[in-house]
Amino acid sequence: MKLSVIIVNYNVEHFLEQCLLSVQKASKGIEVEVFVVDNNSIDGSINMIKEKFPEVIMIVNNENVGFSKANNQAIRLAKGELVLLLNPDTIVEEDTFKKCIQFMENNENAGGLGVKMIDGKGKFLPESKRGLPTPAVAFYKIFGLSALFPRSKKMGQYHLGYLSKDENHEIQILSGAFMLIKKKVLDKIGLLDENFFMYGEDIDLSYRIIQGGYKNYYLSETNIIHYKGESTKKSSVNYVFVFYNAMIIFAKKHFSEKNAKLFSFFINIAIYLRAGIAIINRVIKKYSLPFLDFILASFSIYLISYYYQQLTGINFPENVIYLAIPAYAIIWTLSGIILGAYDKPYRIFQLLKSTILGTVIILSCYALLPKEYQFSRSIILYSSISVMMVSILNRLIFHLAGFGKLNFTNRSKKKLAIVGSKSEGERIKSLLEQIAQIENIYFVNPESKINNGAFDAQLNQLNDLVNIRKIDVVVFCAKDISAQQTMEIMSTFSNNQKVEFKISQPNTYFLIGSNSIHSSGDLYMIDMNNINKNNNRRSKRLIDFISSLFLLATYPLLIWIYNQPLSAFKNIVRVLFGYKTWIGYSTLANKQKLPKIKSSIVSVSDGISPMNDDISLKLNIIYAKDYSPLTDIRVIIRNIKKLGN
Repeated sequence: MKLSVIIVNYNVEHFLEQCLLSVQKASKGIEVEVFVVDNNSIDGSINMIKEKFPEVIMIVNNENVGFSKANNQAIRLAKGELVLLLNPDTIVEEDTFKKCIQFMENNENAGGLGVKMIDGKGKFLPESKRGLPTPAVAFYKIFGLSALFPRSKKMGQYHLGYLSKDENHEIQILSGAFMLIKKKVLDKIGLLDENFFMYGEDIDLSYRIIQGGYKNYYLSETNIIHYKGESTKKSSVNYVFVFYNAMIIFAKKHFSEKNAKLFSFFINIAIYLRAGIAIINRVIKKYSLPFLDFILASFSIYLISYYYQQLTGINFPENVIYLAIPAYAIIWTLSGIILGAYDKPYRIFQLLKSTILGTVIILSCYALLPKEYQFSRSIILYSSISVMMVSILNRLIFHLAGFGKLNFTNRSKKKLAIVGSKSEGERIKSLLEQIAQIENIYFVNPESKINNGAFDAQLNQLNDLVNIRKIDVVVFCAKDISAQQTMEIMSTFSNNQKVEFKISQPNTYFLIGSNSIHSSGDLYMIDMNNINKNNNRRSKRLIDFISSLFLLATYPLLIWIYNQPLSAFKNIVRVLFGYKTWIGYSTLANKQKLPKIKSSIVSVSDGISPMNDDISLKLNIIYAKDYSPLTDIRVIIRNIKKLGN
């Protein structure tokens, strides 16, 4: 056996499927065995492998045992001369295995090998080649000096930025996303250290390869796509603690006591610094615009009320002013949150709707107040215009600063180019049209031949098509264009931040892509779109909240209707406070690839007769794909007696 490929999977079914398909193509003509070690996934990965890749050797764990232990389980069974540890969120080129095997055979002193990695936008990933994180290197990395001077031989050692990415090099540290190691080397130095649960094990193993008398190399002659971040979001506080604590374990294991203490000192500083930055960054991103809207809205209302009093001679009691101004500003801000005025991209139409809603609510409340607490309708109307203008100005500032995109046309639909045969293109087109976010679709001939009229452009015209038609997304049909071609094309667009790339595998109903090195791999699916949109999540929560308030108020009247009155009261409270939702999927949902929602009291199929598994499964899909708040209301009314279940 020449090669053993080992993939550790944890709830990334669709990325894993795409990875295995690329592994199949790269294995042609080579004696290869493939292991998938599943760390207790619940997303259908195991069934997918059994159905589509029966040749894969599976190891199924009943718990998440971590990256190191999972890899070791398969390494102990591996028969290949070479062992490849491969991430599930990767795609290898058709000739990747052949080139890597040839390199290892030609270099007797080679113990480990890494390759050139690009992200989902075609950008080179600097972690393709790394140096040993000594205390000095860690210092330069933690305090940003390596980013400021990436090509410095002294400060740029973490990512070896002074070495060309387009040439082969001897390096120190391999990336855990793609680590090719000779089996005899592993037999000599030992397997992965299971003290590392996630992160750091690749650094430790790479260092032990060097200590064992071998060398690690970076091969620039083949590429892989690494989507990054699907299993762990790198901006999360949890990632910061797990990653940097792994570095401390490495230091204590391999450095002298003095150096280990120094390293740990820098790492501990980094942990709290990065964790603090992550928390602050998250708070700023989420709440800065609503807070700014509230502050400036309050200020503008105060100015309008001040000049109104000066011009009319009417004076309002100070307590009324100081109560009314923040109350009005809060109502307008909350209206924006409810109607999606803070969703990206920022849309003027949503802002207009939220301002009108806030104004209607304020005027309605105004009419109910006693005379001594009433402000002025004129001030409310003038303030609504002012709030609208201030909110637009805030979004324009955020747009110019790069914190969010302002959309004046309310256009959310995208323009796509599909690179593939006509049959594959039509299949993907029908899938995308059901997502209902597409403005135009253009077909690109994967072969650079004379256009016969069936296509909008040839492959060598793709760049012009993207620029002239302002294409948002390019979809590559894996059936018609090789992974190598796909990566080459993506690399030519690597400086174009506006273009996204998706890859569609044959006979699948999903497209996978990634927007940047920092973003999690994203996924277009026919069944996983509508119910997870921000506005629909808000609408569903709003229906739950309002219906719970109504049911709570009418509980004394409806107590005789409920099958289980006490349980119904408990459910009303649970839904009111967001612990549960009224309507969800049937119990058959675990057989489908559906977005997660809260545990529900009743299902969308309850109260319908006759009912069978097939109808129930279809209702689940329709509910997820075409969610409407009216559906929840109808199901609640239909199952009013069962709300105590």
